[in-house]
Amino acid sequence: MRLAAISAAGLALFAWPFTGLGAPGTAAAAAVSIGCVVVLLAVETMSRRLDTRGLAVIAAIAAIDSALRLALVFGIGGFSPMFLLILCAGYAMGAEFGFLCGATTLLVSALVTAGVGPWLPYEMIAAGWVGAAAGLAGARRRGRSPARRDVVVLAVVGVVSGFAYGAVMDVWDWTFFRGAADFGYVTGLGAGAVATRFTHFYLATSLMYDCFRAVGNAVLVLLVGLPILGALVRLRRRHTVVIEDRVSAAA
Repeated sequence: MRLAAISAAGLALFAWPFTGLGAPGTAAAAAVSIGCVVVLLAVETMSRRLDTRGLAVIAAIAAIDSALRLALVFGIGGFSPMFLLILCAGYAMGAEFGFLCGATTLLVSALVTAGVGPWLPYEMIAAGWVGAAAGLAGARRRGRSPARRDVVVLAVVGVVSGFAYGAVMDVWDWTFFRGAADFGYVTGLGAGAVATRFTHFYLATSLMYDCFRAVGNAVLVLLVGLPILGALVRLRRRHTVVIEDRVSAAA
């Protein structure tokens, strides 16, 4: 329920340009404020339900991904290796853990790479959704240890989330920079016209770029996903690194 509530608030952050409400500058500032509140709420409510081992896993993943992002700050097209650990963590440890891992990773890596700005709440929520999607897919995992089937499933999630991450992050680009006059963001249009403009913007500016992210996610998962999943599943099983209600667990 916590993840659903936070995701609903995040969806409002990304959906506001399609309502036609407010001037771009004013509405954008309000959206960033809402995004900051959503991210802080997510981190606070989820992290306090983790024990020290769970927090240590997230800190380690965030540190590794920050180093990868710093080393490959420009990436190859939209590809970034940091999504590999976010996907694996979510698949092995659950949707809420995956969301928290993705959001924290983007926050830490932004601090390391000097990438802090009004776009950061968008990035944190979008990356959190990548981890959460992997967690939802992992909820159907069978057996005590990951198998090749799990790697294939996670690779598919990596492809879909690679395009989805780029599409939702385009809302930021489209809203704040607006682009060309024929498909840039403007207020006062109907929902259909706004959606058409955004579709044209995405196809013209990001589709090919996002292909690198989607394919890169799948390739990395297929190459090294199995041992990473195995290590995370064993860690979860051995140390019960699970987000849970402590009161219910004690009862």
